[in-house]
Amino acid sequence: MSPIVVYVLLLKAIPTSFAGMGSLPQIQQDFVETRHALTVEQINQAVLVGRSTPGPIGAYVVSVGYLAAGWPGAVAAWLAMITPALAAVPLVLLMQRCLYLPRVRAAVDAVVIASAILILSSGVRMAVDAWQQLVSVQ
Repeated sequence: MSPIVVYVLLLKAIPTSFAGMGSLPQIQQDFVETRHALTVEQINQAVLVGRSTPGPIGAYVVSVGYLAAGWPGAVAAWLAMITPALAAVPLVLLMQRCLYLPRVRAAVDAVVIASAILILSSGVRMAVDAWQQLVSVQ
């Protein structure tokens, strides 16, 4: 698998998760089910390596990149992991310059409200699933 493809696939998965293991379903979909570049066992190995080494929880993506494309894939995965943070710096500077505009402030408020609703709906779904599992066990 090409390191560029690894970068693009991981860059697609990483920002859509809030951090850590949230990108795992998308990575499994792209690398295992769609592209057949890795097996489920290899994804599990990558998660194991990422969780057993010091550093951020989401660093397992570097292992995914390594397993998919060797050292160039690991570098591509690392770049995909840091790209959202590096892209946020100019975006924050731009937002500071434009925040006084009413339309920009309204857009930022809408994003904050939408994020809160998404987090709340995810929490409710997890609570319902946990309750159903608790009831089915008893």
